Amino acid sequence: MNPGQQILFFFSALGAFNGFVISGYLLFFKRPKSPASYFLGLLLLALSIRITKAIFGYFYHDLPRIYLQIGLSGCFLIGPSLYYFTRAALENIQKTPTRWKYTYWAWIAGIVILGTIVPYQTHPWDWNHYIVHIIYAQWVVYFILTGWLLREVLAKVFTKTEKLSPGEKPILSIFLGNTVILIAYLIVFFWSFSSVYISGALFFSLLLYLNIPLFVNRKKSDTAFLGNGEPGRYARKKITEDHAISLTDKLRKIIIDQELYKNPDLKLNDLAKKINITGHQLSQLLNDNLGKSFAVYINEYRVNCACELITNDKGIKLEEIGYEVGFNSKSTFYTAFKKHKGTTPTLYKEGSSSAAFPVIGSEL
Repeated sequence: MNPGQQILFFFSALGAFNGFVISGYLLFFKRPKSPASYFLGLLLLALSIRITKAIFGYFYHDLPRIYLQIGLSGCFLIGPSLYYFTRAALENIQKTPTRWKYTYWAWIAGIVILGTIVPYQTHPWDWNHYIVHIIYAQWVVYFILTGWLLREVLAKVFTKTEKLSPGEKPILSIFLGNTVILIAYLIVFFWSFSSVYISGALFFSLLLYLNIPLFVNRKKSDTAFLGNGEPGRYARKKITEDHAISLTDKLRKIIIDQELYKNPDLKLNDLAKKINITGHQLSQLLNDNLGKSFAVYINEYRVNCACELITNDKGIKLEEIGYEVGFNSKSTFYTAFKKHKGTTPTLYKEGSSSAAFPVIGSEL
């Protein structure tokens, strides 16, 4: 390598090395640990593996195929890691759902089994023409799902009607960084521009250094989703009964007055902002003080409103009533209705009709 290539190799490899170090810190040493910090560690690990493969593949064209396979296998975990990190951070999840664990391990098992049955060493054509397409397609699908999760945050950036919160800024920074890296590798994948190939590694190094305070800081409130700041304190502080009653009354009033339950995209954090508390506090209020999940609590309002509409019977179809009160599908409406009322909307309507129009002579 000439001096220019050596400098290029040094800076790109340095970023990958630091990515491994920081991911190790987040996965094994960071305290307190949260699902968001754990998946961020997995995201950095997967990116570092993919970046390392890109660096050595760019400078050493005769790299053994086993290393190429490892790099592409790591790429298979970037999308799921980004999605679960973003979801855990936005929703301030304190315990990783079992379904997430099963899904993530299923992806790991799938790529390991596939790599064992069809190794790159003996099946390069299959990897280059089929498996790589599957890997990038999965990455893109998860990237789109992550973008959908961040649609409200991204809307703040483009419309400028509302400022980003301190917690949303680092999440958006990580998403946009992954956007650039994904675009760089897609360009290489479709058009084979080698200069763009190494630029993905360099940008990863830059992104890593810009976000180092996010990865290691223990005091900043804007890293609360990683297990730092305010949520940690609220997690150890139980809401008193008097305060819970006050918050519940305030919550009920604003939900009814503004008919917030009719919004099918209503989020816990959005509702929390309405009564000036954090999403974690609202979750604690619902689960610890009321004994209900957010979905169950909101669905109660929707079902009660649906009952009023059915009883009034203005000729509206049951399916339309479900959409009117905030459910996003007929099946969800029927399931929630039966759970809360012990009967289906159809039977409830028949019962209401019988009560409204008694049979002549029944009281004689």
